[in-house]
Amino acid sequence: MSTVTVLTSPERRRRWSMAEKSRIVEESLQPGAMVTAVAQRHDVHPNLLHHWRRQVRQAASRRVNFLPVAVAAEKKSSPAIMGSIEIELGDAVRVRVDAAVDEAALCRVLRALG
Repeated sequence: MSTVTVLTSPERRRRWSMAEKSRIVEESLQPGAMVTAVAQRHDVHPNLLHHWRRQVRQAASRRVNFLPVAVAAEKKSSPAIMGSIEIELGDAVRVRVDAAVDEAALCRVLRALG
């Protein structure tokens, strides 16, 4: 026997809180979970659940991860490297740029290394 939800108010759409959406999306991302089964269990159309999952993926791709920063003592440098920034990402990776660096390119490099 199936359950039918009757909406009697003029509002025909249900509202899902962010907590409810997150919980349902999280459940759908578990190993072995099927989107259709999770959607049916929560009385959500599978297309809507796919939309929520896509939103989560897009938000994750835009998320910025901050790294700890330490300011080192100023070193005496030659005029050729004045205005440069050196970024150390662990022991193995060091990125050095000068004031003429393209900001978008630097962001892409740091995102790839992070």
